[in-house]
Amino acid sequence: MIRIHPTADVSPDAIIGEGTQIWHHVQVREGARIGEQCILGKGVYVDHHVYIGNRVKIQNYASIYYGVTIEDGVFIGPHVVFTNDRYPRAITPEGALKGADDWVVTPTLVKEGASIGAGAVILPGVTIGRFAIVGAGAVVTRDVLDHAIVLGNPARQWDFACICGRPLFPDADGWTCRECHRHYRPTPQGPRFVDFRR
Repeated sequence: MIRIHPTADVSPDAIIGEGTQIWHHVQVREGARIGEQCILGKGVYVDHHVYIGNRVKIQNYASIYYGVTIEDGVFIGPHVVFTNDRYPRAITPEGALKGADDWVVTPTLVKEGASIGAGAVILPGVTIGRFAIVGAGAVVTRDVLDHAIVLGNPARQWDFACICGRPLFPDADGWTCRECHRHYRPTPQGPRFVDFRR
């Protein structure tokens, strides 16, 4: 069953998956696609033609603009902002108010299982890797590797995180999580899970 709060403004042209919950004062625009078993907290804004996968949790007042694709299992903290214009201006060089045809959307991709902390700002054109963690308040200006932990403004990589969310620790041939004992090996995209080690 889909649950949409009476104060939410959900376009009849949006596609909402089974089991999704949309709370107070959320706006979902035309052409948006939201998967199954998602939660959109109070005041979330989902722009037209945004794609959101299954089991995504979006906390209060996050803003997700046109051009953003969010894969399955992503966590988006409160007040996160995704931008979509590399060269924002309200007016053209001639002084006229810009319209829909006066700019080019720059796509952004958030891959499976990634987590984005409260108040982070995601600049257009970046890819955030699988199970990466973006720290609260970070400003992401470039791609983030799978499992990377990035912090600061501009966001820089500090470490790697396990699928369970805990930090990974280096060992002889990769990294291991001390909490769940998953072992990872390096790839150009970031760590890849290979087995369990005790």
